Formats: sequence, C-alpha cells, structure tokens
Amino acid sequence: MKNALISYHHEGTLLEGYLAWDESRTGKRPGVLVVHEWMGISDHERRSCDRLAKAGYLALAVDIFGKDHRPQTMEQAAANANDYRAGDRALLRARVRAGFDALRAEALCDPTRIAAMGFCFGGTTALELARSGADLRGVVSFHGSLATATPARAGELKAKVLALHGAEDPFVPEKEVIAFEQEMRAAQADWQLFKYSGAVHSFTNEGAGDEPSRGFAYNRLAATRSWQAMLNFLAEIFV
Repeated sequence: MKNALISYHHEGTLLEGYLAWDESRTGKRPGVLVVHEWMGISDHERRSCDRLAKAGYLALAVDIFGKDHRPQTMEQAAANANDYRAGDRALLRARVRAGFDALRAEALCDPTRIAAMGFCFGGTTALELARSGADLRGVVSFHGSLATATPARAGELKAKVLALHGAEDPFVPEKEVIAFEQEMRAAQADWQLFKYSGAVHSFTNEGAGDEPSRGFAYNRLAATRSWQAMLNFLAEIFV
C-alpha cells in the first residue's frame, strides 16, 4: 500500500489531504472521498483510507478546516464544526467540493466513478455534497447528523445514499431520522438506512471509548457490520 499527503486550495485556504492506493494494481480505479470527524483528519480517517485502498479504491481523506487550522480540544472542535454545520453550509459544501475536485484530478482516479463517505461531522458533510448535486455514484454517512437546512430536491440528487446510524444515538434523535426519510422520499432518491442496535454516536471510532452512557462510544459489532455494508454498497454502485 502507498500513501501521500497532497496539497490543494479553496479560495486561498491551503488544504492538506491524505491519499492512499494499492501500488500493485494497475490503471484507473474508483475514487472514494473520506471526510473527517470534527477533530480533523486523524488516524481513524487514515486507517479508513488504507483499508479502502486495500479493497481496490483510490481513497482521499479530505481536509475541510485547512492545514493550519486543527482543533486541539473537544470544545474547539464543537465550536468549529458548528460554524460549518449551523453557520455556513455553503462553505461546508464548497470545501468538500474542493476535495472532490482534487480526487477527480488524480491520475489513478476514474472520474466517472467516485463516492463519498464520512464519519460524524464527515457523514453530514458527505450528505451535503450529495445534496448539492455533485456527480457522485454514491454517498455513505457513518453516524452523521441527518438534518439539513437545504434538503435535496427531486431530480437533483445524483448519488445513491446509504446512512449508517446508531439506533441509540442521542445526538441524532428519531425525529431527525424520520425527517431524513421524508427528505429522501420527496427527492425520489435511491436510499438505504441501517440502524444498529445498542450503538450510540461514534460507533466506528475505537478512540471514542467504551462508555455508551456518554452518548458516544466504540461498538465493535456495529463498526464491523457498517463497514461491510459500505463495501457491499460500493461494489454495487461501481459495477
């Protein structure tokens, strides 16, 4: 496996992503955009890119915040993420679109076969990229917020959608899940929603600890099942 840091820009802001690929394979391959949690690109996203590369994809962990802007505490991360999620969804979409364009420009990427996925804040961001009408084959949200101020409209959502949700996630309440389902139906989307029993927020991240009472915790079974669900989804959309 090979990996490299790549630099790209959005309106004067320097962004740095993590690119992973399998050097033993030849030719162009489908690209998968990986969007980070609210602390920025971490080992969690880098490991995910490496796993995707091993599965035959060109994976790019994109940078939403900027190379010189990395939250150092949970409080900073929460405030920073809220600036994008609640304050400026247009900027959020533009930043992830810059990453999408960077991946599409890579020599090993098949620009006609690209998907996006993300964790927590990244899942929200991946969904926003799809809602913007980006030319994606599919999009996957792992324990992301499903709410939006700009719902997808019929005829504009090109990507198939897979939402992977912790059934006990207190940060994404059932009313938000129902609203998402209604949005997908109204948009006439090809969508799937999986709920994992006993799982709370951040269930894929081993760094989230093992205390569900806090509302976020790693859940090995849900992490394993959701990753396989994503691989099945990617195999389907890239046929």
